[in-house]
Amino acid sequence: MDSFLFCLILVAGIAFGGREQLLLARLSDALADRSGPLVRRPFPVLALGVVCACLSAGVMTYGALAIAALLPSRAAWMLVAFALAIAAFELAWPVRLKSLAEPTRSLGAIGLVVLWRQVGDGPRFVIFAFAAQANYPLTALAGGALGGIFAVAAGWMLGAETLQNWPLRWIRLALAVCLMLAAVLIGLNVRYGIN
Repeated sequence: MDSFLFCLILVAGIAFGGREQLLLARLSDALADRSGPLVRRPFPVLALGVVCACLSAGVMTYGALAIAALLPSRAAWMLVAFALAIAAFELAWPVRLKSLAEPTRSLGAIGLVVLWRQVGDGPRFVIFAFAAQANYPLTALAGGALGGIFAVAAGWMLGAETLQNWPLRWIRLALAVCLMLAAVLIGLNVRYGIN
């Protein structure tokens, strides 16, 4: 249960302001129907983001299980430390997206781009880290998928204009520092701990 809750909270928090969330927010703004008094956002874009969040969580969980099964316990914990460090570096890297001159309406193209961005981002490395050491890796998968769904839904609902008003860069840097500290502490514990 711990891996479920930690994955849910960390993935949702770390994905906030990430590349895939901002991309879906921009697509949501660009493809929204503004003809009436309310802005109607495209539900297929949200559904696609949800599917991609579940697929990327599944890919990272499977990869963690395949690699961790080959390693002794201490090496698997070091793998967790490396995964958290990679996630911290990805968070610290500035998010720069090109402006959408003419957004595509092809759900297949949008899905491929979102899935590609998700598989190599920080939140998915957190899922990888928790799945590598969880007693029940499916809890890490479920928590990570739900956290990813929350992040995608928040980007879809808020839109890029609202997200730009938040201090996303500073939030991501603070989270990067926390993840790097966790990675260093886990690595030191593996290296010098008594097991």
